[in-house]
Amino acid sequence: MTRALVVVALALAAGSASAQTAANQQPEALKEIGFDQHLGESLPLDIELRDEHGHAVKLRDLFRGRPVVLSLVYYECPMLCTLSLNGLVSALDVLKMEPGRDFDLITVSFDARETPDQARKRKNVYLNRYRRPDAGGAWHFLTGDRAQLDRLTRAVGFRYAWDEGTKQFAHAAGVVVVTPEGVISRYLYGIEYAPKDLRFALMESAAQRIGSRVDALLLTCYRYDPVHGRYGAYVMGILRLAAIATVGILGGFVVVMLRREPR
Repeated sequence: MTRALVVVALALAAGSASAQTAANQQPEALKEIGFDQHLGESLPLDIELRDEHGHAVKLRDLFRGRPVVLSLVYYECPMLCTLSLNGLVSALDVLKMEPGRDFDLITVSFDARETPDQARKRKNVYLNRYRRPDAGGAWHFLTGDRAQLDRLTRAVGFRYAWDEGTKQFAHAAGVVVVTPEGVISRYLYGIEYAPKDLRFALMESAAQRIGSRVDALLLTCYRYDPVHGRYGAYVMGILRLAAIATVGILGGFVVVMLRREPR
């Protein structure tokens, strides 16, 4: 048993060192990003954006007496935005709630350079994945100019950074559930959303209830290297989780093997 404790202690130390190394090597851009939880605060519903057809729309016109799932992405994101939207669709597929009846979805590109054409292409991709009858009219993919987008991202508490060297954005992953009146009700973080959590958040929002603050393990997108086909540091949270999981698995394996040794 003493040997097992020693091995587990060494494994824990190694895992801790790996996690600390990953944290120390975190790029500067990642230190500027995150979600500040603005629960109970209103979105700027007077801002004007463009829909996937290039038509000007007021944000308030997309609030139709139902809760809204708001996602902030950029359509040319090489990784995390796609994973986040995929995770959202996977959660929605499980729900019996229907878009256009129980909730609406708004996806906004925070990159002012992106166009309605890019928004339309991205919408088509997700309508093909999320095959609900009224999804087309209930899920809006928007673009806008910098001033309008800045008002929205500040209201949501969404902080991101542009890296000039890689010509990419560093940003966090998550969605925001908003009441029918445009008040921020709950934040859900990551790239996979538990259907029961999403359902509860939508029900809570429909009842005008504001959720409580949650601790966030932020997944962050950064630096895709097209030459080598890999990410330099796109999910710092996953690196830390992987180190912890490795320690746990190794420790459990050692304990089980030692228990099987003959006395």
